[in-house]
Amino acid sequence: MSILLTEAINVFFRILYILIVIRVLMSWIPGSAYSSIGRMIYTLTDPILGPVKRMMDKSPLGGGMMLDFSPVIALFILDIIQMILLYIVSMF
Repeated sequence: MSILLTEAINVFFRILYILIVIRVLMSWIPGSAYSSIGRMIYTLTDPILGPVKRMMDKSPLGGGMMLDFSPVIALFILDIIQMILLYIVSMF
């Protein structure tokens, strides 16, 4: 049972990583966020990137920066959450 749960966690986080990377690439293409696929990707990634982006805007580093580092920070946080979940599952 723990092997199945471990694989499910890994697949879930892998899909999230891919969606965030696709969103970053889409941000370089004007108008891509308004397509049906773009709206779906933005809808799926906004709950993750939105809070990180708001934290970055409030920090001394955020606000006036030309580059948006929130996807990098979100991926880092997701990595930590994945490791914690995998550790908890391995205990059972």
